Amino acid sequence: MIVLNHTVVPVADRHRGARLLAGLLGLEVGAPAGPFAPVRVNDDLTLDFDDRSGARPGHYAFLVDDGVFDAALAFAERSGLSWGSAPRLIDHQINHLGGGRGVYILDPDGIAYEFFTAVP
Repeated sequence: MIVLNHTVVPVADRHRGARLLAGLLGLEVGAPAGPFAPVRVNDDLTLDFDDRSGARPGHYAFLVDDGVFDAALAFAERSGLSWGSAPRLIDHQINHLGGGRGVYILDPDGIAYEFFTAVP
């Protein structure tokens, strides 16, 4: 068995980065773990936000249900985040690749969070 347990997300401000992802997913930021601000995504995966080496653009993709998708997009709109139908394309459109819905939400550090739903 192989399970991705955690990964480090390099950001300019670990607290801001963790709060942003937690807000998109409707989660809480965990207690600090050493130099990291962790967001536990599910029972198997935690994203550890780290600001010790500065921000680097990245791409993190999440398969979500319709409720999480709608909530993430609403959070992005309320927060004034850039979003669109393809990576780095700010067209405020949802794609329908693979038969579901997909969107890319950009954070201030250039990280693209992709949210997509399964084929209905």
